[in-house]
Amino acid sequence: MEKITVESGRIIERILTLELVRVTERAAVASARLRGRGQEKAADQAAVDAMRRELNNLDIDGTIVIGEGERDEAPMLFIGEKVGNGTGPQVDIAVDPLEGTTLCAQDMAGSICVMAMAEGGTLLHAPDAYMEKIAVGPGYSADVINLDASPADNINAVARAKGVKPSEIGVLMLDRPRHRAMLEAVRATGASVRLITDGDIAGIIYTTQPEKTGIDIYMGIGAAPEGVLAASALRCVGGHMQTRLVLDTEEKIARAASMGISDPRRIYLGSDLARGDVIVAATGVTDGPLVSGVSFGKTHIETETVVYRSATGTVRRIRAEHREMGKFHFG
Repeated sequence: MEKITVESGRIIERILTLELVRVTERAAVASARLRGRGQEKAADQAAVDAMRRELNNLDIDGTIVIGEGERDEAPMLFIGEKVGNGTGPQVDIAVDPLEGTTLCAQDMAGSICVMAMAEGGTLLHAPDAYMEKIAVGPGYSADVINLDASPADNINAVARAKGVKPSEIGVLMLDRPRHRAMLEAVRATGASVRLITDGDIAGIIYTTQPEKTGIDIYMGIGAAPEGVLAASALRCVGGHMQTRLVLDTEEKIARAASMGISDPRRIYLGSDLARGDVIVAATGVTDGPLVSGVSFGKTHIETETVVYRSATGTVRRIRAEHREMGKFHFG
């Protein structure tokens, strides 16, 4: 086993990569048992319970810095919650136990269980708020996108950098009323638009494989936890991202200030959201373009997970057959 030393700036041992996969696998199987049953909260809770249980078995001193819930909303994995058995490295953890709860509840494509682990103090510590986002995959200069530029300017810039017409650019955004004006502006350029109902972590990751996904650029407003998780994946494979927290009330501004965010209008680059050695694991719940969903057989359960690591720049796909099925019966 290779141990990454603190002196090299990498304190996460390689063995933790596989341990992280086990966490998202367990969460995916637990929530997949509720696919298509219309029970969003129950599916989300099943993923949370499984993820917490597995995290607490790890040899880490972990802190949830990006989560879905605050302490008074437990039993969600809340911001500031300590996980792990207290031994091993100090790490920051960002989680979305079930991205696409509606997708899971309706058995639609693209639901995943995802989390990121990084050296302590290297993931953005931010409130559970909305976030403006724009992202492109690898192969471009960092200034090809600008969060404050118009959709047309961003699409034209990416088209010039790619050496194609704007009509050959694919854009992805969440299908939300708040994006109506942006959607019209994008279509006016001739670019194609793919609207998704949920799942903007996977949506941002799609920009890293435009030849496969048809997506060159992501833009719009989504949740901050998903932004940090997506930025973590982009750090591992290249690409650029700009974001800004939507802090539109005094309460949100004060909450952010308590976490050390003094400028509510600051633009964060992907490298601001996730620094140091970071690992991201995403396991499919339902079938989707990123990973296949959980498959329940008579003798085993099959899962597929994609794992990203920044220290090595690797992307691994892990297809697993779990034959100790009793371990997945969480009650």
